[in-house]
Amino acid sequence: MARIKAPFDPIVFEREADRSQVQRMRRIGFLIYPDFEILDLCGPLDAFYYAERSLGMTGRTNEPGYQTVVIAPEKGLVKAKCGLEIHAAHDLSDIAGGLDTLIVSGGEGVMAACADEALVEWIKTMASRVRRVASICNGAFLLARSGLLNNRKVTTHWLYSEQLAAAYPSVTVEPNLIFVRDGGVYTSGGITAGIDLALALIEEDLGREVPRMIAGVMVVFLRRPGGQAQFSPFLQGEKTNCRDIAELKSWILGNAGENLTVERLSAQVAMSPRNFARRFLAEVGVTPARFVEYARVEAARCRLEQSNLSLRAVAEDCGFATLERMRRAFKRNLNVGPHEYRERFQTTL
Repeated sequence: MARIKAPFDPIVFEREADRSQVQRMRRIGFLIYPDFEILDLCGPLDAFYYAERSLGMTGRTNEPGYQTVVIAPEKGLVKAKCGLEIHAAHDLSDIAGGLDTLIVSGGEGVMAACADEALVEWIKTMASRVRRVASICNGAFLLARSGLLNNRKVTTHWLYSEQLAAAYPSVTVEPNLIFVRDGGVYTSGGITAGIDLALALIEEDLGREVPRMIAGVMVVFLRRPGGQAQFSPFLQGEKTNCRDIAELKSWILGNAGENLTVERLSAQVAMSPRNFARRFLAEVGVTPARFVEYARVEAARCRLEQSNLSLRAVAEDCGFATLERMRRAFKRNLNVGPHEYRERFQTTL
């Protein structure tokens, strides 16, 4: 019986052992540090690995390929936040140049890394010597600390967007984007968004064919629809120091399908509608109407994920009145429609 060959079967698709025909390699440096996020490294690294192998599959053996190197402040074993240890073959002194792209991982250890002046200075120096520099997740803080994000449009994990914007006022943070390019600086959202970024970098180098193949092998989107908001439990981030309004928020979340006018909400906390609207905006950061829309989107998300109700029934149950209103609210808040959201996240069939 003939053996079935996988898309990247080394018997068929491995590049020539003699690499003398390859004029040069694109050297991709991955910077890690203690308590880095393991997927920030392994996901993009695998994408570049498959890109290198795929060039043989597409007959482009003379195309400059990829060589990946893992760099840390000190060479040797570096423990990720999950406890897995990765061997970094290079430290900062080993890499004075010769990189095509520098990719900075994120992770729980990023703030400690930002306090390492030698590391920050190395990133700043390397940025002037590479074709492009990128960050994954909250690795953007290291780029910002190095001054590389000044007056740029960037993104990071939605959890850290407000913190990044507050710490670096000259930076324009786009919390809903999966990745952003501003000149030669690239930033990406949370964790797996590093794969999206890697595919975009590969497409920039090699065209659409190779990243399309890689996306198929890795079983990921070539172009992920929607933004980070579809994965963010955004309502949890809203805070208030006023007990009455805090309790009202919880009540709204539990009664999203009701007729939640300003008049009714203000009566719940014994305020005049005008005073209530002003206090709510000051305490929560959004208008009552905007928060009600958030609450209805959240309620609809749960029904779409956990039931087989029709979209129209979900819209009515969650207070949207019409399906079109729910569709517009989903687009505004999640950058994806309710039908697409259900297809992606439904757990009950």
